[in-house]
Amino acid sequence: MNEVSLSRVIAYWADRDPDAPAISHDDVSVTRAELDRRTNRLARAFEKLGVGQDDFVTIALPNCLAFLESVIATWKVGATPLPVSYRLPALERDQIIEIGQPTLVVGADPGSHGDTVCVPVGFEPDAALSDAPLPERTARYWKAMTSGGSTGRPKLIISEEPAVADLEEEKLGFVPNLTNLVPGPLYHNGPFIFALLGLRKGHHVIITSRFDASETLRLIEENGVEMMYLVPTMMQRLLALPEQERARRDVGSLKVVWHMAAPCPPWVKEAMIEWFGGEVLFELYGGTEAQGYTVITGTEWLTRKGSVGKPTEGFRMKVVDDDGKELPAGEIGEIFMLPESGQGSTYHYVGAEVRDMEGGWESLGDMGYMDEDGYLFLTDRRTDMILSGGANIYPAEVEAAIDACPGVRSSAVIGLPDQDMGSLVHAIVDAPNGDVTEERLLVHLADSLVRYKIPRTIEFVTEPVRDDAGKTRRTALRAARMRA
Repeated sequence: MNEVSLSRVIAYWADRDPDAPAISHDDVSVTRAELDRRTNRLARAFEKLGVGQDDFVTIALPNCLAFLESVIATWKVGATPLPVSYRLPALERDQIIEIGQPTLVVGADPGSHGDTVCVPVGFEPDAALSDAPLPERTARYWKAMTSGGSTGRPKLIISEEPAVADLEEEKLGFVPNLTNLVPGPLYHNGPFIFALLGLRKGHHVIITSRFDASETLRLIEENGVEMMYLVPTMMQRLLALPEQERARRDVGSLKVVWHMAAPCPPWVKEAMIEWFGGEVLFELYGGTEAQGYTVITGTEWLTRKGSVGKPTEGFRMKVVDDDGKELPAGEIGEIFMLPESGQGSTYHYVGAEVRDMEGGWESLGDMGYMDEDGYLFLTDRRTDMILSGGANIYPAEVEAAIDACPGVRSSAVIGLPDQDMGSLVHAIVDAPNGDVTEERLLVHLADSLVRYKIPRTIEFVTEPVRDDAGKTRRTALRAARMRA
């Protein structure tokens, strides 16, 4: 074991090769030495703004150099980064700030969150501040991510790992000195982990403002990309490119490509295995909470089509019925997980309660079964969460925003299948007086929901979609629309 504080990890790699590229975004690149000096100065600016040991720093920036620099500067003052979507409406960001109580918000206009200190997009530290090394300070938690909750309010998922890197650990194929392409939004857990674990391993991390299939292939070829993060929606868009364009781009440099965050259609998986190679394409199933993971290679998947793999070392999984009784191989039930280190050893919530059972086993709400050899197969979700383009969308949150629109009596939000995004948000709106138009509702929702959570399709009805107890059967509503 060779542990280094995350406050020193960039300096560690800069000492070994100061001129090696550390981060590239669009036409901007910084070397390891430049990144270390820039984040030293930014860390001092954060200190002057009041950030101290184990504080939260909310980072509300689009994918850019400043996003990653803000994370590193946060570690350098011994604090914990709390990334959020830069597109969040003020209402939702206010809720997160109320829960997390960050000392600083990066990417918000001063005064926009009451007494919380904010610095805007484009903030630059005073050039008079020193860029020399700071005293070593290690945060208690290395990251804090946000998620919607089943109650319709956001929650924080705080990693129990301290802000320390084990330079000898080779988890998920992260070996030193790779070129690592992360084309997803950094405020989501998967892209965040892949970019920051990459920097911890001395990678040249390439990020993009948004995913573009043609641009992704160009970046792979021109930079000799060896590691990459994808979600199934991205994979489908790559496969949708003209065959001639895909054939002329060299992807032979790829060594490890991970996909996760949403179920992958079998035809997409097979096509990507054929293109990238079965020993290059990996799939991971698990949650931000990190109570358990499964992993499967493309070659392995071809012999177990539809599986997401076996639980990894250090984690246990089981499938149970409604009474909590463990089911035999082949029978569908709810999937529960438990780290060998015990419940609560990988994360804790702020703003939510844990869904668990006797013995500390916890569930993400997924249904599935295990085969005789311990391979896990997913079948459905017990929860109503919608996965759209790799993003988690909780119906209760969207319904709460819809129901706040004058003229709406009740609503139900479901996910309908989409070949590109996996699922699209569909709203069934009970507006009995007929005075709510789609246009007016969308204007209303723009003030309270981030764009990807706003329904793509809206259906108006005049009958209640909830019973007298306020319950709605989303599964039945979805099935009826699927039949139609």
